[in-house]
Amino acid sequence: MQVLGITGNIAAGKTLIATMLAEHGAHVVDADALVHELYLRGTPVFQAVAKRFGDAVAGPDAIDRAALATIVFANRAAMLDLERIVHPAVGDAIRRRLDECSPGSPAVIEAIRLVERASAELIDALWIVTAPRDEHIARLGAKRGLGRADAEQRLDAQTPPEEKERTFNARRPGVPVSYIENAGSVDELRAAVEVAWKAFLGP
Repeated sequence: MQVLGITGNIAAGKTLIATMLAEHGAHVVDADALVHELYLRGTPVFQAVAKRFGDAVAGPDAIDRAALATIVFANRAAMLDLERIVHPAVGDAIRRRLDECSPGSPAVIEAIRLVERASAELIDALWIVTAPRDEHIARLGAKRGLGRADAEQRLDAQTPPEEKERTFNARRPGVPVSYIENAGSVDELRAAVEVAWKAFLGP
């Protein structure tokens, strides 16, 4: 089974690209969706996050992601603590989802922290999705209601694309890395994705 990794920072367009690939028959494993499941009340991750960050993040049904984001994006040590709790569980969930895939169908792992996780070992190629900074900020405002200062804080807390590439190359030397620029229309993005997808699948 061929496995493509898609990464990029918040509001770059990863999910849109993954949706396009699903239309081409790819089995998409969305790490953020898995986190939503892991944050449900009663799970070990819920309990660990609530213990570390307190009642303020413990919603009635799940971890309050907005409250949690306010804490971790303002405090690097808190972010690292959260990653130590969540990342191993997400990695296990990704592997389980891949095990459920048909061996003859291509799969896609979409994750903002893909190259930093053990899941980087599972992929045969990496796409890094980028967009102009102002596009990130505008999308965060439109989709999440964030003001410019909050949007910039979240962007600045994340790993730059070039550093993602260096990290991945050090971990997986020789595995192809491509950049997908999401700076134009959806149709332009779709055309670029289709070309890159055909190249990934090969003849």
